[in-house]
Amino acid sequence: MLLYQSPNGYCYNSDSIFLAHFIASHEPKGKMLDVGCGIGVLSLILAREFDLRASIIDKQPHMINYAKHNFAISNIDIEFFNEDFISFEPKEKFDVIISNPPFYSPSVLQSSETMINTARYAHHLPLDDFFKKVHNILTPSGKFFFCYDAKQIADIIVALKKYHLTPEFIRFVHSKKDKDSKLVMIACRHNSKSVAKVVKPLIVFDDESSYTLEASEAFKFANLHSIKGEMDE
Repeated sequence: MLLYQSPNGYCYNSDSIFLAHFIASHEPKGKMLDVGCGIGVLSLILAREFDLRASIIDKQPHMINYAKHNFAISNIDIEFFNEDFISFEPKEKFDVIISNPPFYSPSVLQSSETMINTARYAHHLPLDDFFKKVHNILTPSGKFFFCYDAKQIADIIVALKKYHLTPEFIRFVHSKKDKDSKLVMIACRHNSKSVAKVVKPLIVFDDESSYTLEASEAFKFANLHSIKGEMDE
């Protein structure tokens, strides 16, 4: 799958690829919304593989334009919204909401580039506001998949429970087996009574610093070819 991304803006990374692979294991279906879609990588992979009616939302016009172009060249229909997710008022609710949201702490040194800053830092999509809106626009038994900073797991769980988003599967990602986790992927169901299952972690690199078999399978599943440059007219 061919993807265009800005030569100067935020570029997707392996987080989106691992998240797409994680979501795929749950076989999503129905009407799906990709929150903070960027160039559309997460929703493109899933819409290619599953029977989904895909919608995307991002408050950055530049990102929406790239995402629309990427969906067009893959001949996948898309409904798009160029607006802030927090103030978003859709006409109908979604069966599936997915997101690789901005989650870096605003207390660290930030990029002065507006597009990169918006895509990275959590104050652009505060956790409580984010989950509240998901709760409001997700169908009664809908599914919510996202990744976040693993160090914030306590705040994540508290906020999810506040808005009846039950974490059913939690998976931590480690760069190596002896390294602390920096990323967590969570599968939630709206109003579920299930008990959370913490599944085995995803280890990205082996002792020789090569990709593990599972990490390699995620990249193979994504099957992406990226071009940094302006979009063809």
